[in-house]
Amino acid sequence: MIKYLRVALFATACGLLPFSASAAQATKADAEGIVQKAAAFATKNGEDKLVAEVNKKDGPFNQGDLYVVVFDKAGTVLAHPVTPALVGKNQVAEPDADGKLFRKEIVDVADKQGSGWVNYKYKNPTNGEVQAKTSYVKKQGALIIIAGAYVK
Repeated sequence: MIKYLRVALFATACGLLPFSASAAQATKADAEGIVQKAAAFATKNGEDKLVAEVNKKDGPFNQGDLYVVVFDKAGTVLAHPVTPALVGKNQVAEPDADGKLFRKEIVDVADKQGSGWVNYKYKNPTNGEVQAKTSYVKKQGALIIIAGAYVK
């Protein structure tokens, strides 16, 4: 049994067996990294093109429990690859499960600091459970770019 396990681990390490990094839970570093990637995309290609890319369900800014959301400066959702029904809605006055107005805090952090972290509870699209989440927020021109990691 150990022999087979060693062979499987060796084959995986060598790329002979598939391994999906997207199956792993996203980290804070992953969240900040994908926001920076989205900001760079917006700088290079324009804000409208970023919004279009983020809205693609199978686009580069949707990786399981790691995905980018874009707000305007008032907190209206411009792009959401997981829940497209939220596009066009402003929910800054709607709290999370603990009563926290996290969307308002996202707008405030972007406006006052330019970037930072916001903690709240949100439904994880990979398991359907409401979980603690921390999101990195970055103001980019007229946009607020957000991505988060669920906390264990």
